Amino acid sequence: MKILVIMGSPRKGNTFHAAERIREILQQTLAVEWEYVMLRDVDLEQCRGCYTCFARGEEFCPIKDDASNLEQKMLDADGVIFATPVYGLQVSGLMKVFIDRHSYLFHRPRFFRQKALILTTAGAVGIKEVLNYLDLVARIWGFDVAARVGILSSATMEPLPAHREQENERRLQKAAAAFLEALQRGTRSRPGLMDVIFFHVGRAPSAELGERAPADHHYWADQGWLEKGRRYYVDVPVNPLYHFLGQIVEWYLRRQIRKDMLSAR
Repeated sequence: MKILVIMGSPRKGNTFHAAERIREILQQTLAVEWEYVMLRDVDLEQCRGCYTCFARGEEFCPIKDDASNLEQKMLDADGVIFATPVYGLQVSGLMKVFIDRHSYLFHRPRFFRQKALILTTAGAVGIKEVLNYLDLVARIWGFDVAARVGILSSATMEPLPAHREQENERRLQKAAAAFLEALQRGTRSRPGLMDVIFFHVGRAPSAELGERAPADHHYWADQGWLEKGRRYYVDVPVNPLYHFLGQIVEWYLRRQIRKDMLSAR
């Protein structure tokens, strides 16, 4: 079992040690091949916002760095842990650059086999905001998010009060157990309402824009996602109510896109 940790901390501090604790818990039950990607050591340039990856495809990006290598590492993994400390009520700058450099994945998701665990640490506040943001990113990219955990820690690595250490350990144990169960199960979880809506939100422009957005259109068509009656990216049961609501969202977006294209002529 291959586990990849995308580490958004510039040091081996609280977030790294929390990830190590998860590794220790997993290895009590499961033989895992564990790899860290320390983003501080990776060649990732700032996204230039040129839209080339959206319009033509990520292979045409003018930036030549390690972004494609990181995508392949995620594809090769069975599970991915997205780990970052809270900086200024959000993910670290390292993690944000990583996400921005892979923005095409919001249009063309592909990690449907992989399970994800979201991990963050904070001295006081911001845990909820970071967990929600990374959870959203991972789900839109296609990951099956199995667990999310945030713990409070000391910025100077000083010992925490005993009750805080115990609470952190409880949270890490719970997240590791959920991640382990998902990895061992292997099958895809049923999508939630927002997962289904994300699918329909992506489907509308990919279908309506056609050759105006060739990279997205061909990708979605090649996956079979534009076929009539398609309910989700992968063949899993979808709640009929979620499907109905997703269809309404898609219908509205298609209507707006057609209207905008007509007015632009």
